[in-house]
Amino acid sequence: MPKIKTKRAAAKRFKKTANGNLKRNKAYKSHILNKKTSKRKRNLRKATMTDATNVKNMKKILPYL
Repeated sequence: MPKIKTKRAAAKRFKKTANGNLKRNKAYKSHILNKKTSKRKRNLRKATMTDATNVKNMKKILPYL
Protein backbone atom coordinates (compact mmCIF):
# COMPACT_ATOMS: atom_id res chain seq x y z
CA MET A 1 0.00 0.00 0.00
CA PRO A 2 1.62 3.30 -1.06
CA LYS A 3 1.84 6.32 1.19
CA ILE A 4 -0.93 8.89 0.84
CA LYS A 5 0.15 12.42 -0.02
CA THR A 6 -0.99 15.24 2.24
CA LYS A 7 -2.58 18.25 0.55
CA ARG A 8 -0.05 20.91 1.52
CA ALA A 9 -2.48 23.82 1.19
CA ALA A 10 -4.75 22.22 3.78
CA ALA A 11 -1.84 21.31 6.07
CA LYS A 12 -0.89 24.98 6.29
CA ARG A 13 -4.43 26.04 7.18
CA PHE A 14 -5.57 23.44 9.71
CA LYS A 15 -4.18 22.25 13.04
CA LYS A 16 -5.31 19.32 15.12
CA THR A 17 -6.36 19.99 18.72
CA ALA A 18 -5.69 17.70 21.69
CA ASN A 19 -9.08 15.99 21.44
CA GLY A 20 -8.85 15.47 17.68
CA ASN A 21 -10.84 18.43 16.37
CA LEU A 22 -9.57 20.55 13.49
CA LYS A 23 -8.86 24.21 14.22
CA ARG A 24 -8.97 26.82 11.47
CA ASN A 25 -8.73 30.58 11.06
CA LYS A 26 -11.65 32.57 9.77
CA ALA A 27 -11.86 34.04 6.27
CA TYR A 28 -12.59 37.65 5.13
CA LYS A 29 -9.87 39.33 7.20
CA SER A 30 -7.33 40.17 4.48
CA HIS A 31 -8.67 43.23 2.62
CA ILE A 32 -11.66 45.60 2.23
CA LEU A 33 -11.62 46.19 5.96
CA ASN A 34 -13.06 49.75 5.88
CA LYS A 35 -16.68 48.71 5.71
CA LYS A 36 -16.35 45.98 8.35
CA THR A 37 -17.07 46.96 11.92
CA SER A 38 -14.45 46.74 14.66
CA LYS A 39 -16.52 44.04 16.37
CA ARG A 40 -16.64 41.96 13.19
CA LYS A 41 -12.89 42.30 12.59
CA ARG A 42 -12.15 41.41 16.21
CA ASN A 43 -14.25 38.23 15.91
CA LEU A 44 -12.48 37.29 12.67
CA ARG A 45 -9.16 37.18 14.56
CA LYS A 46 -10.27 34.24 16.66
CA ALA A 47 -9.73 30.69 15.50
CA THR A 48 -12.66 28.30 15.32
CA MET A 49 -13.34 24.60 14.84
CA THR A 50 -14.00 23.07 11.45
CA ASP A 51 -17.67 22.26 10.87
CA ALA A 52 -18.69 18.64 11.48
CA THR A 53 -19.95 18.28 7.89
CA ASN A 54 -16.42 18.87 6.54
CA VAL A 55 -14.43 16.75 9.01
CA LYS A 56 -14.68 13.51 7.00
CA ASN A 57 -13.23 15.18 3.88
CA MET A 58 -10.55 16.98 5.89
CA LYS A 59 -9.33 13.72 7.46
CA LYS A 60 -9.00 12.28 3.94
CA ILE A 61 -6.98 15.30 2.76
CA LEU A 62 -4.80 15.29 5.90
CA PRO A 63 -4.10 11.59 6.56
CA TYR A 64 -1.15 12.07 8.93
CA LEU A 65 -2.48 14.84 11.16
